[in-house]
Amino acid sequence: MRPIRPGDQGPAVIEIRAVLTGLDLLSKATGPYSDEFDAATERAVRAFQQSRGLSVDGRVGAETWRALDAARWRLGARTLYHAVPVPLTGEDVRSLQERLLEMGYDAGRADAIYGVRTSRAVAQFQREVGLAPDGTCGPHTMGALRRLGRKVVGGRPQWLRESDAIRQSGPTLVGRTVVIDPGHGGTDPGVVVPDGPLRWTEADLVHDLASRLEGRFAASGVRVQLTRGPAPETCLPDIDRAQLANSLGADVFISLHTDGHANPDAEGVATYHYGTDNGVTSATGERLAGLVQREIVARTGLRDCRTHAKAWDLLRLTRMPAVRIEVGYLTSPTDRARLIDPRFRDKLVEAIVAAVQRMYLPVERDVPTGSLDVSELRAAVAAGNVVD
Repeated sequence: MRPIRPGDQGPAVIEIRAVLTGLDLLSKATGPYSDEFDAATERAVRAFQQSRGLSVDGRVGAETWRALDAARWRLGARTLYHAVPVPLTGEDVRSLQERLLEMGYDAGRADAIYGVRTSRAVAQFQREVGLAPDGTCGPHTMGALRRLGRKVVGGRPQWLRESDAIRQSGPTLVGRTVVIDPGHGGTDPGVVVPDGPLRWTEADLVHDLASRLEGRFAASGVRVQLTRGPAPETCLPDIDRAQLANSLGADVFISLHTDGHANPDAEGVATYHYGTDNGVTSATGERLAGLVQREIVARTGLRDCRTHAKAWDLLRLTRMPAVRIEVGYLTSPTDRARLIDPRFRDKLVEAIVAAVQRMYLPVERDVPTGSLDVSELRAAVAAGNVVD
């Protein structure tokens, strides 16, 4: 869908304003039924995007529209159950999942989708409080949830589960499946910067980076799948990219992008993982993001723009440790000079491979940032000396 922007008018704007008014982000005094996307509406959209961990641009694109549609539902306003084939989605589902996680029940990632795992977590809760374990969250189950309150904060049981799963899987990369996602592509080139007779595009650069990363991982015994080729006809939506990774049973998902800004002085690398505004996060995704960020900064000298929690579809819907890496600003002359250098892209690849390997190492076997020699992983695989 074309993003709905400030200055637009029409029924869609009325709908947007109605949802924002219901969330108390837009004053009721201004009237929710105006069809003008005015400055107050833009501020409200930005506040909503910030609170939901979305990109804050003040426009209503497909992802923000889905989040607004989900926000219509408050927990307790309807009965929740596992519907097939189209599951129930909404902010009420996410609130329920977060509540279950904070109480120690394994609802999986708080992705706002009432799937099998959420239904099982509800049934377990019902069984323990003496209700019929049907996996449906109706008035009686809601009453029990309100009476018990919250036992823990920040999803720590989920952190323990995810960390234990990583530890039990062993330290080697051999045999794992990594999905690499070169951002944009097709009709969406991403950031485009003319440079004299040349024209640098985000889609082309990140695909080259993804191809190099594919080769390096494969040499380390990893099964690798890219979400797109060098010149696709269309741009694959983020939801489809996440579903591809899930269908392949990937162990790790890595999305590659470059950033852009009107100010050419903006520069640096940032890494994103799944997380919400109340502290619920993908523990392994957060750890991987931290390792990737530190390795890239140490090995390349890019400015450290830190790690950040986001609820983008790409990170929310993937069921494995997932990160999105903005490997520099293509609009920065300094970063661009580095990114167009193949040797620099090789350094980025080494940093990412080292970070993924370190995620699987036990704490007692971890190594200092920037010290892991990625070529040793290849040599070990070639010699058949993989340590389990």
